[in-house]
Amino acid sequence: MADRTPGREGIPGLLRVGMAAAAVGCLLLYSSVDASPAPTPAPAPPAVAAAVSAAGASPAPAAPAPAAEPAKPAKPAAPVLARSAPTRLRIPQIAVNAPFTELTLDANGALNAPAQDNKNLVGWYRGGPTPGERGSAVVAGHVDTRTGPAVFLLLRMLLPGNKIEVTRADGTIAVFSVDSVRTFPKDAFPDDLVYGRTSDAQLRLITCGGSYDKKRKDYLDNVVVFAHLESSRKA
Repeated sequence: MADRTPGREGIPGLLRVGMAAAAVGCLLLYSSVDASPAPTPAPAPPAVAAAVSAAGASPAPAAPAPAAEPAKPAKPAAPVLARSAPTRLRIPQIAVNAPFTELTLDANGALNAPAQDNKNLVGWYRGGPTPGERGSAVVAGHVDTRTGPAVFLLLRMLLPGNKIEVTRADGTIAVFSVDSVRTFPKDAFPDDLVYGRTSDAQLRLITCGGSYDKKRKDYLDNVVVFAHLESSRKA
């Protein structure tokens, strides 16, 4: 799982990781010139018949005004939580139940990955938003280690609507809903899209993916899960 240098704004880079159609009605008027007396007009169809007086046809009643549509309720504001460090990550769909560790930057400004010797460990960049706080909170985990599969092995299998739960130090559980799962080449990683500032509380889960390059000893892609805070509850 490779690292990236910090982005310009938001979170530092971490892993190389709607035709309306109009119809025009045409009415053709035909008049015949004839010396014979005009025929007696046929009665109007019952549905549109109107009383006739010496003054002529009475005006048709005005059509009732359309009823006003009820006002739509205002969309509730997206939830945002206060800052609080995450302590545990649960993703039932892929059997993830893992503790957190803090991730820092190395001397070159790249994010240090979680420890390789712990398969069931995820990390979050402590210099960025915490999960549930406004902005893009970044959580990283290995897809595998030298000794076998790791915590984010099945991350790419998540689907929109799946739930991600983050237990926090303040005793709340932040519940996120998956929006999308995307794969990006590490050498063309979209820092602004992944780490850019947001007006609501977002979550990014990142791991390695794609083919493994034996020469580079690294995967060529990153798998990124995009999710938003849906609700929260007491732990």
